[in-house]
Amino acid sequence: MARRAESSGATGIELIQRAASFAARAHAGHTRADGTTPYFSHVVRVSMVLRHEYGCDDAQAVAAALLHDTIEDTPTDYDDIAEHFGDEVARIVAALTKSMILPEAQREIDYDARLAKADWRARLIKLADVYDNLSDMLQTGEKRKSLSKMIAKAGRAMALAKPDAKGHAETARAMAIVGALVKRARAQLPDL
Repeated sequence: MARRAESSGATGIELIQRAASFAARAHAGHTRADGTTPYFSHVVRVSMVLRHEYGCDDAQAVAAALLHDTIEDTPTDYDDIAEHFGDEVARIVAALTKSMILPEAQREIDYDARLAKADWRARLIKLADVYDNLSDMLQTGEKRKSLSKMIAKAGRAMALAKPDAKGHAETARAMAIVGALVKRARAQLPDL
């Protein structure tokens, strides 16, 4: 059965606006690791990187970028996303959601395996996510161990997205942009 968002005839900008509002409500009161920055700023930055840095004009991808942490970090579930934004957006968001019931080591393996099988736009959003997180860490002078972990996550995201670069100019741009940021981050940790 087609979900409401797929059959409503909503324009791309309407889909993105509804996703932004939904994400803002879902993340209300949440903050970033610094304890003061509203968490919603992260999902907005991820969507902006996706659109303006990577050149992705796909409204479903931008909406999914805004919603990418809702299932993992809020009471929102797959059905909520599907009902409001359609099955395609829900599938992308679900692919970007880690299974928190698994132990951390197994969780990351499961996550990477599911992301590898997902729509290419999920991997592109992941590149925007790691770009934003790594940029934020470099700006705030994050601790060496955390920065090292984020560099590794960026490397995994780039490896997963690499096959997409041949068929999607957005991914090729993303790979170059994230690669340059990783290089800059590694320069701060010369023994990596």
